[in-house]
Amino acid sequence: MPEKFIHLHVHSHYSLLDGLAKIDELINKAKEYQMDSLALTDHGAMYGVIEFYRKCMENNIKPIIGVEFYVSSGSRFEKEAGKMDRRFHLVLLAKNEIGYRNLIKLVTKSYLEGFYYKPRIDKELLKEHSEGLIALTSCLQGEVPAAILDNDLPRAQKIALEYQEIYGKENFYLEVQDHPNSLDQMRANKGMFEISEITKIPVVATNDVHYLNPEDSEVHEVLLCIQTNHTVNEKERLTMKEDDFSFKSPERMIKAFKDHPEAIANTEKIAEQCNLKIELDKIELPAFPLPEKETADSYLKKLCLLGIAKRFPQNLFPKDEAENKMKEIKERLNFELQTIKKTGFASYFLIVQDVVNWAKNQGIVVGPGRGSAAGSLVSYLLNITNVDPLKYNLLFERFLNPERISMPDIDLDFADTRRDEVINYISQKYGIDHVAQIITFGTMAARAAVRDAGRALGYTYSFCDQIAKMIPFGFTLNESLEKVPELSRAYDSDDQVRVLIDIAKKLEGVARHASTHACGVVITKNPLDFYTPR
Repeated sequence: MPEKFIHLHVHSHYSLLDGLAKIDELINKAKEYQMDSLALTDHGAMYGVIEFYRKCMENNIKPIIGVEFYVSSGSRFEKEAGKMDRRFHLVLLAKNEIGYRNLIKLVTKSYLEGFYYKPRIDKELLKEHSEGLIALTSCLQGEVPAAILDNDLPRAQKIALEYQEIYGKENFYLEVQDHPNSLDQMRANKGMFEISEITKIPVVATNDVHYLNPEDSEVHEVLLCIQTNHTVNEKERLTMKEDDFSFKSPERMIKAFKDHPEAIANTEKIAEQCNLKIELDKIELPAFPLPEKETADSYLKKLCLLGIAKRFPQNLFPKDEAENKMKEIKERLNFELQTIKKTGFASYFLIVQDVVNWAKNQGIVVGPGRGSAAGSLVSYLLNITNVDPLKYNLLFERFLNPERISMPDIDLDFADTRRDEVINYISQKYGIDHVAQIITFGTMAARAAVRDAGRALGYTYSFCDQIAKMIPFGFTLNESLEKVPELSRAYDSDDQVRVLIDIAKKLEGVARHASTHACGVVITKNPLDFYTPR
């Protein structure tokens, strides 16, 4: 009997409005169960991958990076309204860096080429990007279990062999799950074991984790209702309440599959195959187009010397002070240039000055410079900032310290009515596949969690609004219960309020939606999808 079980099909709150558990909670649960490995397989996206990887490594847990993809029944390019397009789920796990790059490529193409209600891929892409990946047949929405539920075992077997052909015998598994209250899942499991018996394709046990503990099922139902704009009292709605999709203990999973110990043993076998190493915190600056025979450092120095003539013309200082002033300027400039050369950030200054000066030449209003960048003479000479650091005795070391090397941070302000022109210029200069605006996630703060939960529970707007307004801005629900007597009394005396607050507390901080960050833009050395989906 196997003694270890690894969760290989796990959703976090980055499966937006479908997964409930946060990354920290999943990792803490894995530690509680003494698991040495854990997978993350959010729906169609890799939003939580780096956070998950970092925190797993910090806690001595091997991170297994995956995605639960939507696979189109036809071509990903078919997007005709009204035309039947059945989407199937497929879990893919990265064995190594090649597999990780292929996950990134697949997610990118699912959004840029296949998006139709959901980000979709197709069999053509699966074949093109199969190396370094392990595939699992997924939940009841997978193509193999769907054929079983259609009472077509021969077709299910044929599909399974097709996937095995794509990924290889060592890299494809039939997924079985412990949901005894679901007759469909029991039928699917039976079919999977039959196919495995005939084809020798191995089976693997998962639990399709969507929340942490069994008691979180009620909160998860509320989350699904927020997603679909229904209430928990409606019968015709998306629901998973028929069974337990929690982070089950190894003991429970081993017991559930005691008649099929190979399904448990294969979780460890897969975990042993997945040995992805992601190199983090390495600075890779994009290359700035340089004139012939120039390096980034030499060209930066040349621009700074030109800047001295513009910023500090000969008639700026009294004649008796001019020589000393120019000496001071050149000494400061040499110090800054040496520091920049030592830290390797010359390209960064060249890129920033190019963007700022282009914008100014186009008549776009640019801010004078904020934060520690105002302490840089180089920034002043390049026309990035308009504050003379020597005049105001500003320290360069606050901006860039040779003893503590970290990326310089220059805050740029452009007129918001014309910022799209600036982004377009950057995209044209460095290539559209090297430039992107970054993502941001809206999470449910205390007031929003109360309103969303109340709406899903079917409570009246006025009731939810009344409770929400008792919560001070910036306070968590726990802080509000401690510091707002009116809310505390309502919580203690009114069962409806207690139910609402208790559910809202578990929704608080959960990612609700993704959107484009108002400011952040990334420029990469290699194409974006070398590092991240786009």
